[in-house]
Amino acid sequence: MLNIKIAQVQMPQYNSVNEALDAASDAVARAAAMRADMVCLPEMFITHYDNQSMKRDAVEEGGYELTRLAEMADRYNIYLQAGTVPEDAEGKIYNTAYLFDRNGAQIAKHRKIHLFDVDIKGGQSFRESDTLSPGNEITVAATEFGRIGIAVCYDMRFPELFRLMALKGARLVLVPASFNTVTGPAHWDICFRSMGMYNQFFIAGTSSAFTEDSSYHSYGHTMICDPWGSVLGQLDENPGVLMTDIDLDRTADIRNQLPILKNRRTDIYDTIEINRP
Repeated sequence: MLNIKIAQVQMPQYNSVNEALDAASDAVARAAAMRADMVCLPEMFITHYDNQSMKRDAVEEGGYELTRLAEMADRYNIYLQAGTVPEDAEGKIYNTAYLFDRNGAQIAKHRKIHLFDVDIKGGQSFRESDTLSPGNEITVAATEFGRIGIAVCYDMRFPELFRLMALKGARLVLVPASFNTVTGPAHWDICFRSMGMYNQFFIAGTSSAFTEDSSYHSYGHTMICDPWGSVLGQLDENPGVLMTDIDLDRTADIRNQLPILKNRRTDIYDTIEINRP
């Protein structure tokens, strides 16, 4: 058995970066005390999810914020998937997820590939591209637990990305996210359960909590699903920590019983001509 104990921290949106980092540090300490191997934080956990706040609180590589997160991983000897932060690099801002190992070394960085530019009838209108630039890399990191993929929120709407992570050997995918109170009830569970089932890996979606005085209302409902598409655990909309023990060997077991990846007809897929409008 290849077990990993994951703590997913559902945090409210705070009004200052230091306040958010203090809350994250407290949560990591509590999770480490419960012998978690890995702690996951939400999307844009250090700021409010709006364009003005993301510009204001953008962080640079090697800056104080990332150094402090790396120190948390090292101090408590845990893997830390540090949600996402607005990353200021190359004259652009990215929605970036970081993964630190037990020694505080950065072993992966995923810049959100698909930007959330939507106008939902009766719901929310938002344009991440007014502030953010898209990433261009598929992210799968080698760890002591095997290969772990990382994606961010709206990336969940694009199944091609997750199939490619599965083909790159991912047995667990971590998704810091923040669906809103319109898209969340409609699609959150469906997205995570189906993505885990179709690609036969564990998938963990870590959301921010619903925060009444924020301009963006997150759905919450942090969850984790197994390779069969079953929900192993889920929170409601309030702040909390979801602790889950998983056996990553179950990925291979399910893939042997139901060999979806082996049964793909790539001889057909690779020859299909797509007529684009």
